[in-house]
Amino acid sequence: MAHQPDPRVPQGGLSHVRGLTDGALSSSTVHALLSDAARRWPARDAAVFVEQGLRFSWQQLHDEVEAAAAGLWALGVRRGDRVGIWSPNRAEWLLTQFATARIGAILVNVNPAYRLSELEYALNKSGVSLLVTAAAFKSSNYLGLLQNLGVGQPGGANRLPALRSVVRMGDEPTAGMRNWHELMSAGRTALGALPAQSVLGCRDAINIQFTSGTTGAPKGATLTHHNIVNNAIAVAGCMRLAENDALCIPVPLYHCFGMVLGVLACVASGAKMVFPGEGFEPRATLAAVEAEACTALHGVPTMFIAELDHPEFALFALRTLRTGIMAGAPCP
Repeated sequence: MAHQPDPRVPQGGLSHVRGLTDGALSSSTVHALLSDAARRWPARDAAVFVEQGLRFSWQQLHDEVEAAAAGLWALGVRRGDRVGIWSPNRAEWLLTQFATARIGAILVNVNPAYRLSELEYALNKSGVSLLVTAAAFKSSNYLGLLQNLGVGQPGGANRLPALRSVVRMGDEPTAGMRNWHELMSAGRTALGALPAQSVLGCRDAINIQFTSGTTGAPKGATLTHHNIVNNAIAVAGCMRLAENDALCIPVPLYHCFGMVLGVLACVASGAKMVFPGEGFEPRATLAAVEAEACTALHGVPTMFIAELDHPEFALFALRTLRTGIMAGAPCP
């Protein structure tokens, strides 16, 4: 029997292997996606950070992103510059993700578990010129590690030559660094200086993520708006997410699981993002699912096992859950 060509795939000329073409790929940028969400669902909940006690509507999130972007712009960050984010799951991570996308800077995801040599390698390899950092996470003293690399140390050896500015979270002052609230305050007074969104294109690079480095030094993978926006739209479609959904995101933001399959999938669909804490804790995750009536939950198998094995599991009302993603390892 003669082979019959697939009528869905154009015949002749140059081609590449691809899946179904029922819907056209989006040419939206990351910030255009957020702006559209703010326009469509301005008063609906967009993001909840349980541990920080913060809640944003889509309009509030959009406005905070504009202020953060203006603050970065005032510090000299421009299109194509590398901006690192070294932090667990906090509101500042989310705002930095969209603020960099607003001005066309490339977000560099830094693993919260990095030690000194890994941090030095990733920041230098990607040419990070501004770093947004938490003060500490678990056993890691982020500020101390940065000072060991010469940040804010007059006369010391500067092992991060491309790094011009560091913005730290929290209210305590640190030599050679600005505080996050200073960035936001400067941005609120400089909103008029932001360039028009139309100067950005979907094919522009917007994100650098590093591989695990299990067989050598981590490799930086550069992603475009087109990559991650369409990934998010496809995932949101597979989960049938809509504006009345709420997705619990205990997985880390520095990885595509949290940043794209979590955050951007919600932005593409209008679903509420719920972050139980800075790092994974099974009881906090179960409590967040119940309190926010989450309809979706992300995790790796060890997370789901820890939740199921928690001694208080039966006490939580989880009947709102209907979907989610389990990834990262085989499911037992």
